[in-house]
Amino acid sequence: MIAAPTNLLGALPPGSRERLMEHSREVSFPAGARIFEEGRRADRFWVIRTGSVTLDLHVPGRRAVVVETLSPGDLLGWSWLFPPYAWHLGAEALSPVRAVEFDAARVRELCEEDPVLGRAVATKVAEIVAHRLQSARTRLLDLYGPYGNAPRP
Repeated sequence: MIAAPTNLLGALPPGSRERLMEHSREVSFPAGARIFEEGRRADRFWVIRTGSVTLDLHVPGRRAVVVETLSPGDLLGWSWLFPPYAWHLGAEALSPVRAVEFDAARVRELCEEDPVLGRAVATKVAEIVAHRLQSARTRLLDLYGPYGNAPRP
């Protein structure tokens, strides 16, 4: 399997990365904390420094399904980049997490002001979205396909 293309900061040119980091702050989440909920407003995003986060998907009539687990270096959240700016998945800290948090509106402004930064961010986030959609699809087929073994509610 190909490695996940989830490292946003590593994909940015050094000047762009530094400019983006000027608008960040360190945050932490305890194990079990809900970081965001599917369908709610996506107004920030994170790059995980330590710990791990599960991404889950609401499945009507069943428990939420974990579709991917993120680890250090991974981008947490991409819904902030695309209208209507609402989370497509939910996220929960699997272990204590330290992360760098970014204000989505400010980053969108930076991307408009700096086309090099904007293109790099959009391209990398698109790669991450494609990877996550494929992961979610595979996980759901494993769980709910004709021979899936998903727990019943």
